[in-house]
Amino acid sequence: MGHLRGLILLGSLALLGACADPGPEPAELTKFKPAMKLSVAWKSSIGESPRYEFSPAIWEGDYFVAGEEGELIRLDGAKGKVVWRVDTKTDLSGGVGAGDGLVLVGSRRGELLAFDPAGKARWQVQLSSEVLNAPAVARGIVVVRTGDGRITGLDAKDGSRKWEYVPTLPPLVLRVPAGVTVRDDLVFAGFPGGKMIALRLATGTLLWETAVAEPKGETELERVADVVGDPVVQDGQVCAAAYQGRIGCFDEQRGTLTWARNASSTAGLASDAGAFYYVDDAGTIHAVDRASGASLWKQEILARRSVGAPGRVGSYVIVGDFEGYLHVFDREDGHLVGRIDTDDGPITAAPVAVGEGRFIVQTREGHLYAITIR
Repeated sequence: MGHLRGLILLGSLALLGACADPGPEPAELTKFKPAMKLSVAWKSSIGESPRYEFSPAIWEGDYFVAGEEGELIRLDGAKGKVVWRVDTKTDLSGGVGAGDGLVLVGSRRGELLAFDPAGKARWQVQLSSEVLNAPAVARGIVVVRTGDGRITGLDAKDGSRKWEYVPTLPPLVLRVPAGVTVRDDLVFAGFPGGKMIALRLATGTLLWETAVAEPKGETELERVADVVGDPVVQDGQVCAAAYQGRIGCFDEQRGTLTWARNASSTAGLASDAGAFYYVDDAGTIHAVDRASGASLWKQEILARRSVGAPGRVGSYVIVGDFEGYLHVFDREDGHLVGRIDTDDGPITAAPVAVGEGRFIVQTREGHLYAITIR
């Protein structure tokens, strides 16, 4: 099975879709009494993204969005009107990142393209393989991760290479979004095989490496234990989730384990001051205590609906599913309080809060929705 690297294509639950019994049908949507009104403030067409997951970047109240077909668009945050639209003339696969006066997207061919907030091209560099995640930028350094696992630090002024971290990967890996998190002078990233690292932002020097999960099982498929999503950093801890493994929290500076609990997720974590939220492989949504990892609640009504990454918006946890529905849960006890339909396409990216009563979400069908909560 050593030649199967990259052939597991996971939106959330599609791990064995081509080689296993499809199993039970997705759960039917339950009837309930909504506790709030959800409405579409505006929506904008971006272009379909069936193979890659994109999320919008926010800068000075506007939204920068991209899709596989190669367009990069700046939208007015208030009404969703197009400020400018750029044809990058390449098939995009990762983005959008924004910061330090740059807007960044990556391509299937491994190109990283940088624009200024007015849509003018700044620079372009060739990397080792396709870019699957949104680049990060801080302190004059662009940090980008490619599909072969490499993390590269580039000078934000001209894209020149400052450093590169090259990991050793197992034979079989998940093809899911797993990017980097930059906090102060450190870069955090999780890897296939259950590892997580911290690098110095300025030099790329390895500060520490630790295990979020340990591969188990006899076959390569059973031993897949990849860290998914972007690590979450808060209050001196860095935390991450792994497929067929654990959720773990570690000391930000030393990498020592604070706590861990068995879990399996392909969608990463959302968080607030008191809890983490994640979706397991069966579509169950969990809330766990941030300090100890103890279970706070779980919600099973979306079983097998290919639930996407969770987003925390005010007092709510919000997820999308394979039919384009957005489901809103009370973050205190997990009961369903709202639901809204979008464009019938899968929603795998996490909803992004843009205020206490509004969030945005990008669908695979190629639309960006601004949803208001009342």
